[in-house]
Amino acid sequence: MDETLLMEKLMGFGLTRQEAAIYLCLYGKDGLTGYEVSKQTGISRSNVYGGLSGLAGIGAAYLLEGSTNRYLAVSIEEFCNNKIRALEREKEFLIENMPMANEPLDGYITIEGASNIRNKIVTMLEKAEQRIYLSAPGDFLENIREELETVMERKIKLVLITDKDMGIGHSFLYLTDKKEKQIRLIIDSVYVLTGDIGGGKADTCLYSGQRNFVSVFKEALRNEIKLIELTKGENRNE
Repeated sequence: MDETLLMEKLMGFGLTRQEAAIYLCLYGKDGLTGYEVSKQTGISRSNVYGGLSGLAGIGAAYLLEGSTNRYLAVSIEEFCNNKIRALEREKEFLIENMPMANEPLDGYITIEGASNIRNKIVTMLEKAEQRIYLSAPGDFLENIREELETVMERKIKLVLITDKDMGIGHSFLYLTDKKEKQIRLIIDSVYVLTGDIGGGKADTCLYSGQRNFVSVFKEALRNEIKLIELTKGENRNE
């Protein structure tokens, strides 16, 4: 596994880049001194000791006291689970104590970056109450298959316009030719998200609850569905 990728994932759990490098150095070993970590990583001893102290402070490393202090990495599963539990507690506190915030119905919000766009799509799917219309390439839908299957379990009408039959039970499927890397998503005839989903930082989508904007997109999807019905017909998954 690429160590750079591992470091980036660790940084997602609150470690600095230097702490992530030290954690990886410690991992799988029986305990190392600050001197040994410095020698193996090339990080200065003063920075290593600061990093080791930081790791111990956030529950990513244990201090093994003795004639020479040594440090041992906490297992990645234990560290991640502890971090997630702590974040869940903080989340509940914030949800209960933050002022109420209403979703803006008017106006247009630009969402940039593949990760941010995916997060917004998942949130929209989770908040859907009645129906979802989703036009996107099959490869992209595979990446949110779990969320789409959860939608079906909630008995929400799901209409998919795509170029690949993924076998999601009880959805209304309209198969078309190879689709561009773009998405059109309508939730409960109230919110729309549309834009590019190439999978990179340059991806950009527009999100809005503006009534006229939603109406235009509903009509566009209706026309796309009618065209598919005329040429290929509807395929309802069972």
